[in-house]
Amino acid sequence: MPSSSPSTTAPTAAATAPAATATTDRPTWSAAAPAATSPHAYDAGLLLLRLALGLTMAAHGSQKLFGWFGGGGLDGTGQFFTMSGYPAGHAMAVVAGLTETLGGLALAVGLLTPLAGAAIVGTMVNAIAVTWGGGFFAPKGNEYELLLTAAAAALALTGPGRYAVDRFLPVLRAHRLAYGAAAVVVGLATAGVVLLLRK
Repeated sequence: MPSSSPSTTAPTAAATAPAATATTDRPTWSAAAPAATSPHAYDAGLLLLRLALGLTMAAHGSQKLFGWFGGGGLDGTGQFFTMSGYPAGHAMAVVAGLTETLGGLALAVGLLTPLAGAAIVGTMVNAIAVTWGGGFFAPKGNEYELLLTAAAAALALTGPGRYAVDRFLPVLRAHRLAYGAAAVVVGLATAGVVLLLRK
């Protein structure tokens, strides 16, 4: 004969309903939350991007400053800047070479990342202006310069991740979007001023 005790009867609606919290009266579901992405994966990705972009830019800077890797050195780069309409071509070659070399190395190690990214953005905006009109695709287009610019701006906005020197600097230890956004604006404004000097 079936028992009528509460232990064997079907669960009631009250027993199966999700529990409500005491403060909000909203149900608290017991379903497990989706697994979060490992922060180490995020930081490793940023490190790879920083190294690739930073060392590439530093190599380009060394071409301008020292003539390494088949570059023109200060004399050849200065002549190129003069032919491209910039005043004081030799001085512009020094500025561009230092910006690319120091900015690239700073990105690679994650030092002052928002400013390093902004420096690369400013330099690459001028490179885009020089190559503008040749279409998008290489060898005459500016897809390469656009990609480098976007990558530098992205690093300025996201910050360097945990595997970076900035983690040891009190001000930049906790990266803020405002830092990166302000740095990108400064880089764009500086690039605009330099472009105004171009004939």
